[in-house]
Amino acid sequence: MTEPVSAVPAPAPSMSARLIDGKAFAAAMTQRIAAEVHAFHDRYRVTPGLAVVLVGNDPASEVYVRNKALQTHRAGMRSFMHMLPATTSQAELLALVRRLNDDPEIHGILVQLPLPAGLDPVAVTNAIRPEKDVDGLGEVNAGRLALGQPGIVPCTPLGCLMLLKSELGDLRGLHAVVIGASNLVGKPMAQLLLAEGCTVSVGHIDTRDPAALARQGDILVVATGVGGLVRGDWIKPGATVIDVGITRVTLPSGKTRLIGDVAFDEAVARAGRITPVPGGVGPMTIACLLNNTLAAARQIVGAAADPGGTP
Repeated sequence: MTEPVSAVPAPAPSMSARLIDGKAFAAAMTQRIAAEVHAFHDRYRVTPGLAVVLVGNDPASEVYVRNKALQTHRAGMRSFMHMLPATTSQAELLALVRRLNDDPEIHGILVQLPLPAGLDPVAVTNAIRPEKDVDGLGEVNAGRLALGQPGIVPCTPLGCLMLLKSELGDLRGLHAVVIGASNLVGKPMAQLLLAEGCTVSVGHIDTRDPAALARQGDILVVATGVGGLVRGDWIKPGATVIDVGITRVTLPSGKTRLIGDVAFDEAVARAGRITPVPGGVGPMTIACLLNNTLAAARQIVGAAADPGGTP
């Protein structure tokens, strides 16, 4: 694949693509969730609780985790923060996960990725009980998604799908191209699009001509972590573009700004619809985390209160 786009600011684009406002969608979704949390509490006298574990002191992760905590409180849920030093051992982290698994006040557990070197993220995510795995990354929920069975869906792909359906409605028959094949976004995104009836192609680091592949997509979802990778001429005219990436770059002036995996100024001249960065996918990820936590609480608390019934 190509190198990331230069951090030098481009001229203001001549807009043609419709901007997909993930921030507004997420705000409305969070407001609905807050009302449902209130109703859940009235019924069961239980407040959904989300535990977030951060290992190390990565500044970007710290800001992101604190924002999750803020949004959790705004939705009327309880937030339990666990900030661990980078020297935390695998055994210590797994012991914490086991305690959270057994804590009745915790209905969702999220271990912030990436983890420091020396810690195994697969072992950690698989240690979370499936019913509390609100990131949907454990092998049980990932397997359920692959088999088309009910389970907890990873937050970012779920948010992307919600935005796509809000813009396009029925997705059946559309060709969706996903650039990036991570367990966190690319693979579950492809599974969700297949379930919606799309024809799905997945590009990755070994794809020989990713630009040619991308140009086939009525829908183009990009999640590579490489800022500005996808240029304007990679995009099929009129396509709907979902940009999952977010990278902070330094400008010649010394100031910084956020860019996505798509060269936005070029893309807006060809795409029909596109998510901005920031303000597109990011807010949806947190809203879907809240949605998954409430769903987990309903399953756990409802099943305990009404064995054999419907939560």
